[in-house]
Formats: sequence, C-alpha cells, structure tokens
Amino acid sequence: MTYKLYIGDRLFSSWSLRGWLMLHKFDLPFEEHLVGLYSGTMAQDLASMAPARLVPAMRTPEGEVIGESLAMAETLAERHPTAGLWPRDAAARSRARWLCAEMVAGFMALRGECPMQLAHVDADFLPSDAVKADLARIETIWAFAREKATEGPWLFGAYSLADVFYAPVCARIVGYNLSVSQTARDYCTATLSDPAFGQWRVEGLKQDYNPFPYPPVGRITDWPAQG
Repeated sequence: MTYKLYIGDRLFSSWSLRGWLMLHKFDLPFEEHLVGLYSGTMAQDLASMAPARLVPAMRTPEGEVIGESLAMAETLAERHPTAGLWPRDAAARSRARWLCAEMVAGFMALRGECPMQLAHVDADFLPSDAVKADLARIETIWAFAREKATEGPWLFGAYSLADVFYAPVCARIVGYNLSVSQTARDYCTATLSDPAFGQWRVEGLKQDYNPFPYPPVGRITDWPAQG
C-alpha cells in the first residue's frame, strides 16, 4: 500500500514540502517522483498524472490521482484515521482545518515577495507593509491555535497537518530574516530543527542552481544550525 508522490525542487517548492511532510511525518508509505520545475520538464514529468498539473500530486495505491495539497491532506486523514494527521479533539480539528484553509487561500504578499528558498538567510530583506500585515495575521492565528495546546511545541500540541501547512511559512520568516515575536520565532525554530525538515533541506542542497532563482537583495548569512 504505497503512495506515489510527485514533488518539485526541494529548495524552492513550498507546496511540495507540504505534500512530502504529510506523508513522511505520519509514517505513510510512499515513493518520490521528482518534477523539473526549474529545468522546464514539468509538463512532461507530470503527463502520467493528468489532469493534475501542479506539484505536489499524489497517486493512491489504487491508482487514483489527487491534486492540490488540501485535498491530499483530507484524503490521507480519511484513509488513515488513526495516524493523527488532524488533532484528536473536535474543536482543535476545526481550528486546524481553518488554519490550513487560510494558508491555502491567503498571505499572498508573503508568498509573492518572499518565495521559499532554503539555501541561506537573506539578511537585508526589507518587508513591505503588506508582508508585515500578513505576518501580524499569522501571529494572531498561531496564538489562537496555541490557546488550548497543553504540551509540545506545535500549534495544537501534537504535530498535525496545521504544522505541515505552516512549515514553509516558518522557512520564509527565517530565510528572509523577518521580524516576529519571540513566541513565533520559537515555533519557527522548532519547525526548522525538526529532523524531517532537516532531511528535506539536506536533499535539496545536493543540487546547484546557476543562476540562483531568487538572488538576495544584499548581505546573506548562514541558515540556522539544525538540531
């Protein structure tokens, strides 16, 4: 019972990171298929997954093709009800779904101005007012999630799909040296220090890009050391 997951370049594809985490973090069996987002072979590499046209995309063991990260998440949670993809508490599940849906539909300024890149920290990046507004909203809903979390560093205590969907947000906050509260920074540190995130990044760093798709605006510093 093995899923087939199609993903793009690890250093840059935030949605691919989400697809990979939702399978890897919950110990669901899968095999990876790399799609050339930056080599120009994306359409060819995804031809067998039609009508899916973006990454991530997933094929179930029965052969059903599932596109879009939120649909993949709900499908996996439905198929593996004991794996803990959503929080156990009903109210927390509702909140977690809310946060994931808002991530999918929102934060366009942050996503547009700060494309995920895991190579270095763009230390001199200056966020626009729109990015600052997105960050303020993110901090608000993260605090909302944590109100009833009794243990653990994650948004709802135990790791859940909410943490999957916000992992690339943490990467953006760190990768562009964005100003957030210490509480939000601590959550980002926990996300980037997680072994699964570290594994994803290490694999991504094996490929060189010349030119680099997202050149820094000025000074760069090293990515934080990962535990």
